[in-house]
Amino acid sequence: MDVSDLESLTRNMSTGTCCLDPSPFFHHAERALVHTDTRPIIVWGHSGVDKSTLIQRLKDNHPTVFSSAVSHTTRQPRPGEAEGVAYFFRSPPEIHTMIMRKEFVEHTYFSGNYYGTSKKVMATLMKEGLTPILDIEMERVKTMRSSGLEARYVFLKPPSLEILEVRLRARGTEDEASISQHLAQAKLELEFVETGVHDIIIVNDDLDEAYRQLEDFAIHASKKRKAGSMY
Repeated sequence: MDVSDLESLTRNMSTGTCCLDPSPFFHHAERALVHTDTRPIIVWGHSGVDKSTLIQRLKDNHPTVFSSAVSHTTRQPRPGEAEGVAYFFRSPPEIHTMIMRKEFVEHTYFSGNYYGTSKKVMATLMKEGLTPILDIEMERVKTMRSSGLEARYVFLKPPSLEILEVRLRARGTEDEASISQHLAQAKLELEFVETGVHDIIIVNDDLDEAYRQLEDFAIHASKKRKAGSMY
């Protein structure tokens, strides 16, 4: 399956014309969501903006609608990371083979390791009637944007760089050099966001409000878009 196949599947799912019957995968109460926008959702933002918390909450509240598109990587598992949950952990030769076979929607080399989103993982979720959610970093967002795949892009933004610094320091796991690197990277990300590549920017200064905005966008964006809203 290439990107054009995924693109076609994405369009069909978002317009309700997919030939697959998704009803077996949905509880009765959530079947009304089938015909909303089911394009993949790309959620990204710097460390300290609660990406993982918000994504997990969305999946927990709508388990038959959203699912994570787990990435592949060549990096070693960290304590507590499970295969197929945190990542699909593969050797460099295996990832190189997948790249040569064009098995990724996007991939990048970052901090000495490869990361990528498998077309097969995406297609499997979408054929099951699930909306894939991806948690990826800026360079992978750029690659995804250029892939031609129709997706929705959500940027989680800190209230300010000063507050982001406070959050990073509160972790107690970062030294001064690491904090400086985080803040420099955050500035680059904010500059990238200014290019207007995102469908929605959510400022996370209140977790519950940030979740409300994410959920509203993820579930109802297609209806608002048809009505001529900003989405």
